[in-house]
Amino acid sequence: MNKIPNRQVICDTLLDLARDDRDIMVLASDSRGSAAMAPFANTFPEQFVEVGIAEQNIVGMSAGLAHSGKKPFVTSPACFLSMRSIEQVKVDVAYSRTNVKLIGISGGISYGALGMSHHSVQDIAVARAIPGLAIILPADRHETKKLTEALVKYNGGVYVRIGRNPVEDVYESDDYSFEIGKAVTLKKGTEVTIIGTGETVRIALDAANALADEGVSARVLNMHTIKPLDKEAILMAARETGRIITVEEHSIHGGLGAAVAEVVVQNHPVPIKILGIPDEPAIAGKTAEVFEHYGITQQNIKQIALDMIGKAGTV
Repeated sequence: MNKIPNRQVICDTLLDLARDDRDIMVLASDSRGSAAMAPFANTFPEQFVEVGIAEQNIVGMSAGLAHSGKKPFVTSPACFLSMRSIEQVKVDVAYSRTNVKLIGISGGISYGALGMSHHSVQDIAVARAIPGLAIILPADRHETKKLTEALVKYNGGVYVRIGRNPVEDVYESDDYSFEIGKAVTLKKGTEVTIIGTGETVRIALDAANALADEGVSARVLNMHTIKPLDKEAILMAARETGRIITVEEHSIHGGLGAAVAEVVVQNHPVPIKILGIPDEPAIAGKTAEVFEHYGITQQNIKQIALDMIGKAGTV
């Protein structure tokens, strides 16, 4: 099975689209290598801007380009883009309603060994509180391609978070319907719903398949868009399965789990387990090591589901 970094897919897709759309611009904060944007910069130097390590400036410049009719894509490490430049994101992008696409690269704990300074596990919480800013986390290369194509057509501010490393496929191809703001049901189920976003979707799907071996019917939702949130899909899951587990590469506060819980508790309360990074500086290590430490694993999700349903299961 091919594993390709989502950042490479964004570059490849923008390369194809920029040949016919000269308004597409890419800006980098000394991050063309990290963002895999060197091919774009070499092919379309007049559509590429290197800002240097100046995250506040890159957002302000992209807003200016958008006001000039361009379609700017900002590529910068998520840990810095979501924290150092958040005032510019709030004012220059969201409040000013500019057509800027903010691509937070190496998100979550992709920079695992570098520790808390380079982790971005608060970014979704911060971005969710900003009016007028969409938030999207694609699951694999196929969804990233569909998303990038949709972003070129979408008029408005968007924060996209992707990881650094190659990821396993969730979809077999990009021949499926993708819509910003609409969750995708990857697996039908009646006893529990597992909701993932970004790179945790694959883990959620594997857990559901493992639960099937235990005779448990688990639904899987790919909630690629955190904002605007697909409330209908969440409430349907609450009504039809009665239990929800959310899985995210983010703090347990303010992210996917919080967004889902806000909908459920106000409309159709059911038991919810929010699985993510606890309220502490995440340990340093490789992604798999960090996930294992905090139980963001197929086996742990499976056990949580069995406990919620009241079945012993096999470990």
